[in-house]
Amino acid sequence: MNKTIRVAIDGPSGAGKSTLARSAAARLGYLYVDTGAIYRTIGCAARRRGIDPGDQAAVVAMLPSLSIRLTYGEDGLQHMALDGEDVTEEIRLPEVSRYASLVSAYPEVRAYLLEMQRQLAREHSVIMDGRDIGTVVLPDAEVKVFLTASAEERARRRMLELEQRGTPEPYEAILRSIQERDWNDTHRSAAPLRQAEDAVLLDTTDLDFAQSEAALLDIIRKGAGQ
Repeated sequence: MNKTIRVAIDGPSGAGKSTLARSAAARLGYLYVDTGAIYRTIGCAARRRGIDPGDQAAVVAMLPSLSIRLTYGEDGLQHMALDGEDVTEEIRLPEVSRYASLVSAYPEVRAYLLEMQRQLAREHSVIMDGRDIGTVVLPDAEVKVFLTASAEERARRRMLELEQRGTPEPYEAILRSIQERDWNDTHRSAAPLRQAEDAVLLDTTDLDFAQSEAALLDIIRKGAGQ
């Protein structure tokens, strides 16, 4: 039986973790796990139920009634199901992002989803990205990467992405939002964003996508002994 390889990728919002992790997983034949999508599904559930995401007690009380499933379609992409309904597209709405940011800070929410994430890593070779994968979810991962870029570069990339979607936003507003998210992620009491001591730092500020992917694949292959 081949040994499974666990790759933990952490980093701030907008650093390109999902895009790079998904592409690297496809090249290596690993399962890509977008943990942010799982938290977005919790946020989506709160929004659908009319629950104030800032009301921690109400959010926690909702958890036992939820049915959340992570599946993979024929396209190989991760799909999220909430109470039997595919919400993969809905969880990407901007209003859901605000819900997700708030509910993901609650220790009870993170504990609720912890085993789901670890089970996937036990059963498959995975590339899992998030904010606390190398520090909390998979502290014994064979490969840990802290993927980052300057706030200004992340804002520029996000601005271009929104323009391509046809939903442009001012650069200044995007940068302010990213800086606020960085502060919240690094200062929350439950599993704050930080670089694991044994993680390799990969700063993509001055790299294009191809260069970033090549650097990530090199780190993974070396860490996995390939």
